[in-house]
Amino acid sequence: MKSLNKPSFAKKSWRQERDQPSLPEVHRSMKIPKKGSWLKKFLAFAGPGYLVAVGYMDPGNWATSIAGGSMFGYTLLSVIFVSNLMAMLLQALAGKLGIVTGRDLAQACRDHYTKPVNFVLWVLCELAIAACDLAEVIGAAIALNLLFGIPLVYGVLITAVDVLIVLFLQNKGFRYIEILVIVLIATIGGCFAVEYFLSRPDLGGIARGFIPSAEIITNPTMLYIGIGILGATVMPHNLYLHSSIVQTRSFEENSAGKRQAIKYATWDSSIALLFALFINASILIIAAATFHEAGMTSIADIGDAYHMLTPLLGTTLGSIVFGVALLASGQNSTLTGTLAGQIVMEGFLNIRLKPWLRRLITRMIAIIPAVIVTIMYGEKGVSDLLILSQVILSLQLSFAVVPLVKFTSDPAKMGEFVNKPWMKWTAWFVTIVIIILNAYLLYSTFFG
Repeated sequence: MKSLNKPSFAKKSWRQERDQPSLPEVHRSMKIPKKGSWLKKFLAFAGPGYLVAVGYMDPGNWATSIAGGSMFGYTLLSVIFVSNLMAMLLQALAGKLGIVTGRDLAQACRDHYTKPVNFVLWVLCELAIAACDLAEVIGAAIALNLLFGIPLVYGVLITAVDVLIVLFLQNKGFRYIEILVIVLIATIGGCFAVEYFLSRPDLGGIARGFIPSAEIITNPTMLYIGIGILGATVMPHNLYLHSSIVQTRSFEENSAGKRQAIKYATWDSSIALLFALFINASILIIAAATFHEAGMTSIADIGDAYHMLTPLLGTTLGSIVFGVALLASGQNSTLTGTLAGQIVMEGFLNIRLKPWLRRLITRMIAIIPAVIVTIMYGEKGVSDLLILSQVILSLQLSFAVVPLVKFTSDPAKMGEFVNKPWMKWTAWFVTIVIIILNAYLLYSTFFG
């Protein structure tokens, strides 16, 4: 019989002992009740999944979903569904890696790979975080412009203020960040519930849309947008983020404690990603029910969608709640950008910066190009920049997924918690699909 206190991973499989924990200021800061119902224990674990889910509903997803809905109706709902299933699998693996090994994905890479490889992985991940932050800055600026008429340049600058919100919440405790994120997600969900009511989508069409169609493969335009939806859905920096923030819970560090933590962390992320599925599907459904049904098949711009909702729905409420949801989406995503940036820099390089300095650096990387492009090219340039940010994210995704699947499938690193054969081969199949589809997307973007 296995001892409950036996280490669940082989230390000799790592080149070095764990030094400082991931996100040391909040590491194991939240107690898990040893007694009580399963619901009480699950609620203690709930929270990190919603921070992860935020990345799956950021403004970068909006343009691809709007384009897919306006051009092809409900057909690409199956792509959103499949993308979400992939995300659930990968996030479950990320959570398991952090719980079992006590390392986040960046720390695991630093332990396993050589310094040159780690440097390349770090640079690619920083580019992805900057690209994601850029999408959030642009999304929030567009929302401020649509709702209040604030010029895009000023809107971009206003988004820099959120650094104060993040720092304030970090000082109060990690649970406050989780609560704010959940409130903003609920706001976005409420807005789209109103849009559902106003747009009156075809329920039969929605049901058929969730069934994969061969046309998605045979129609080059549909395939391109479908891959764009996949690329905008599965976020690479979320894998680093999730492997770290699951360690904010003070679970028992034995086999039974880790097994329980993996179970509840997987429930948490999977349930949260169901909310992300609802929101991403809602964007496409509303575009299909309003623009596609009206014969407006070329709507792909967030601003155009906002302005066209009022005449099509017959009320300004449709546009207003659309703008509020976009603003909440942009602000929500920025909260997790700080944490992801800190995790990646500390994990790969073992360099620790003050949170305010790290946030300022990340924000400036996003704000400076957004301001320059806005001044030079206006709204069209901002839309192109939003698309470019998603291409960068697609490029980096494979470099995060491959190490994750490799590590969690390695018995020397995971011990008794290693991926079971069916999980291992499913994860590698998903990885290969992601690599092929993202390679096609990049080729089509630059040469198609």
